[in-house]
Amino acid sequence: MTFRNGLASLLRPEDSVLVLIDHQPYQLANLNSHEPQMVVNNTVGLAKAAKVYGVPTILTTVIAERGGLLFPQITDVFPGQEVIDRTFINTWEDPKVVDAVKATGRKQLIIAGLWTEVCVAMPAIQALGEGWDVTVVTDASGGTSVEAHAVAIQRMITAGANMMTWLAVAAEWQRDWARVETATAVTEVIKHHAAGSGIAYLWEQQLLNTPVPSTPSAAG
Repeated sequence: MTFRNGLASLLRPEDSVLVLIDHQPYQLANLNSHEPQMVVNNTVGLAKAAKVYGVPTILTTVIAERGGLLFPQITDVFPGQEVIDRTFINTWEDPKVVDAVKATGRKQLIIAGLWTEVCVAMPAIQALGEGWDVTVVTDASGGTSVEAHAVAIQRMITAGANMMTWLAVAAEWQRDWARVETATAVTEVIKHHAAGSGIAYLWEQQLLNTPVPSTPSAAG
């Protein structure tokens, strides 16, 4: 096995391309590995982070006329962008999606979708076999059961995929808080989608802007 380590293995926004797969009502209805609201929140946070860093994002569904449209919370992040609708269960067998990814010129392929064991695992494993550097965002994905999600992750790790959560992806893209051109914008994403981390940041700002109480006079 080739280990993924060293500075060059970390995600870089200029080399990343994100593919969001089948975040649709039908798939969400049988999502049992995660709390559904959490997956929607995490996926939107990931999408917004990608937009902050200028990471090209490919949106795709499978037979949307029956399975439902991509969640509006995601399409609202990319207004007017085409959602590629497929008949292939395996996204990586659809030439339109693959051509869109290749057209970006990026090599770090980041995938999240529903369900992990089907619509994430198949393209991830195929792309790995074709030489792509593949990262799966586990908490913006989900399966039909806890077991299905866990087995799919193990299967993809064995094939060579990198596993991350959405906030870790955003942090790796940022890498240095001195990058002020994106630091403020990604902090806004964290405030709205990173729960405790976002609230802790707001609390910190409150404390920093709270005047120190004056000391009572010794003379009374």
